[in-house]
Amino acid sequence: QRKYQGDVSLSDSLDSDGEGSALSLMDVIRVDDDMLENLDTRESCQKVRRCVDRCLSGREAKVITLRYGLDGEPPRTQREIAAQCGYEGVGLRTISQHLPGEPEFLLHKDAKLFEETRQALKEYDMPVMDIELARVRPDLDINEYDPAFEKAAELGATDVLGSIWTRDKAYYIDQVAKIAEMAKKYGLKYNVEFLPWAGVRNLQEAITLVDTVKADNLYIMVDTLHAGRAGVTGAELARTDPKYFNFIHLCDGPAGPDGDPVLDNIKDELMLFTAREGRLYPGEGAMDIAGMVKGMPEIPLSIELPNLKRIEELGVAGHAKRCLDTAKAYFKEHGID
Repeated sequence: QRKYQGDVSLSDSLDSDGEGSALSLMDVIRVDDDMLENLDTRESCQKVRRCVDRCLSGREAKVITLRYGLDGEPPRTQREIAAQCGYEGVGLRTISQHLPGEPEFLLHKDAKLFEETRQALKEYDMPVMDIELARVRPDLDINEYDPAFEKAAELGATDVLGSIWTRDKAYYIDQVAKIAEMAKKYGLKYNVEFLPWAGVRNLQEAITLVDTVKADNLYIMVDTLHAGRAGVTGAELARTDPKYFNFIHLCDGPAGPDGDPVLDNIKDELMLFTAREGRLYPGEGAMDIAGMVKGMPEIPLSIELPNLKRIEELGVAGHAKRCLDTAKAYFKEHGID
């Protein structure tokens, strides 16, 4: 190619250095070009996405994707979404569940995260209602809960949720008594939920637990899906002394193949899938939510409604808003204030 007098090449030699090496124009011109850095970052993000898809379960992958914006959307915090959608409070999972690939938000071990959480709650005027999940299981050390309880109290939380995963009655009664005492130090109430495939399987077993422990901050938490699966009715709840109840988890679920909402086999794919990632909006399923709510005293209602399909369709904020909107519409339809 012919070179003209006015042409300049970046390879043109300008001078030589002390060792005799040629110094070209390319060596002295500064270019703000971050193309290679951007390509490297893009490749790293793609690797992270592949690892998330390959190594985590569907629910775990979705949580990580939404929390860190791996789907191209800005990362969203639970507190931001709750405030924007009109919720009056939030529940936080600040106790490790010791699950593979679980994202952990251990406020008692991360001072920076605790401060960010405190500031966000203040900014959005969003109180913390509860933390979870203080479980009783033979392989878990309940002493790990104490610092989590302390930090929860500092954020203004009022409740701790828990569940029991052993049928050794003497053992779980002892452990529940210790957790309740631990929570009381920080002004927290301990609410144990019953699940048909757990250690405490139904309302009567939960009542027996509370009566045996005799802690004035120990209550039963009624999850409308689990209660329906256990065969608990609104009439049964209405006959029960309201002193046992302090907290309700609101959600719906489908009936079994025979049309009955009661399921008690942990191997039943429908039961586990629904509970973990396929809960329905109030009124979409077979649970008598209205009967249960009317059968209990006026206590806090918390929406517990993991549904990966809906999150994919609506986004996190859209799903959160739909949860609240459908709950309000359902209550209005059934004459619940």
